[in-house]
Amino acid sequence: MTGRLTDLLDLVRAPAALTVIGDTVVGATNARGRAGVSALPLSTSSACLYAAGMALNDYADAELDAVERPERPIPSGRVSRDTALKVGAGLTAAGIGLAFATRRSSGWISLALAASIWTYDLVAKPTRFGPVVMAVCRGLDVMMGAAGPGWRRAIVPAIIVAVHTASLTVIARGEVNGTTSATAGATAVASVGAAAASAVGAGAHTSAALLGGAGYLAAALPSQVAAARQPDAEHARSAARASIHAMVPLQTALVARTGAVVPTAALIAVQAAGRLLARLRSKGDVT
Repeated sequence: MTGRLTDLLDLVRAPAALTVIGDTVVGATNARGRAGVSALPLSTSSACLYAAGMALNDYADAELDAVERPERPIPSGRVSRDTALKVGAGLTAAGIGLAFATRRSSGWISLALAASIWTYDLVAKPTRFGPVVMAVCRGLDVMMGAAGPGWRRAIVPAIIVAVHTASLTVIARGEVNGTTSATAGATAVASVGAAAASAVGAGAHTSAALLGGAGYLAAALPSQVAAARQPDAEHARSAARASIHAMVPLQTALVARTGAVVPTAALIAVQAAGRLLARLRSKGDVT
């Protein structure tokens, strides 16, 4: 049983869920200045939908992974393709249910988010529209937290998160065969732009936003610049991983700009947990 649970957690990339739970917090704090009691259920909804997308990704890519990533749960025989589809469907239903139970307006956005996730994994991922659809997914995730009074104030933060997502999706396409200097360079430029934009409109909290933006750039930029200089597969993978993990510092910057102290502190704690998990994984203490 323990082994099967570990395989399922591997299927849904469980540790990576830490990078998504701040999206709805960004939306809520920018819309209303606070996260409120809906923070936990909506962040859980985000995590469920993210995990669903990971399961569906492996379901859709089973044949390709058998060639390029045979260690993954489906090609290695640890999880069946049918199970991956069921897990994806079940987590999708759970995510939508949580969103509707929290707030009806968030529930409607969760439906659009779920549709975008399924579209990306089953249709759009290998096409030129893949990064755009993935960006829409993360933008909608932010807006799921913003749904309700003041939602328009979260549009710019949602766009910032979406732009970062699109750029990391583009560079992640080079994880097997390498990327190009232009692609990696564009990703770095997008990161600088996202950091600068996070401080726009911060007002009295500009210093906090700038500090958060600096943390985001420290997490994302070095690997992106390295990939621009040497755009092989190894550097593309490193830049993609760094860009994924930089999502939490970006979320922190976007929350800090609102002056919401408790949510900002919570996301800083999430960053610390992510770094700890990364160290444990590098030592082989967790899978």
